This record gives sequence, structure tokens and C-alpha cells, in this order.
Amino acid sequence: MSVTDIRLVSFGYLHGAPPVFANLVLDLRRHFRDPHVSPDLRHMTAEDLPVRRAVLETPGIQELIGATALLAEAFDAGPAEAPLNIVVGCAGGRHRAPTVAMALAKRLGKTGITVHLGHRDLAKPVVDR
Repeated sequence: MSVTDIRLVSFGYLHGAPPVFANLVLDLRRHFRDPHVSPDLRHMTAEDLPVRRAVLETPGIQELIGATALLAEAFDAGPAEAPLNIVVGCAGGRHRAPTVAMALAKRLGKTGITVHLGHRDLAKPVVDR
């Protein structure tokens, strides 16, 4: 195994630019439904099951998680040892990005890769938009 660690961080673009240490950035803002638009989900986060369900049932999300896991495994197969830093962003960093990051961390963890998961903006207040 050549990737010594994967650092996986979720964030919200409305709270700032992607972390500068990123090797790979997944921008979920324009391609996947935002749970923020639902009044029932707006003040919840990825720590709440209804949010995770809404995100994970969005068409294309499971395929994105699978493809990203394969991409991480391809980095792992490379000849040099180096950490891999994947960041996942959405608008506010409370719904889509942390849900996808959690699902990706779980999937990669099953392969034996060490994953360090963090959420830059999950605990920040809802951004009015």
C-alpha cells in the first residue's frame, strides 16, 4: 500500500475556499440536490438520519462515492508513499459534503486504508441565502 493515510475533509464554500492541502476536490454544489431547500432539513446536519437519507438517495451520489473510492485506491496503487487529501464541498458544509465524506470514509475504511475524517463547517450556523 503506498498511500499512508487519507485525510478526508468536508467543507462549505459559503464559509471559505477549499482547504489548501487538497489533492482532490469534489464540488457537489451544482450537480446534486441541496437538502437546505427543504424547510424540514435546513436546520439539521449530516449527523441527522433524514439528511443522510436525502443525500444518499440523490441520483448519482452512490456512483460518485464509488468512483471516488476507486480513484483513492488508484492513488494507493501508485509507486510512491504519500498521504492523499480529499476534500468534499457543498454550499454550507452541513448536508451534502459531510454525508458524502462520511460514506466515503466508511467505504475506504473497509479496504484497510486508514482514513482521518474531519468536517470544517458542519457545526457552523445555517447560512441564510
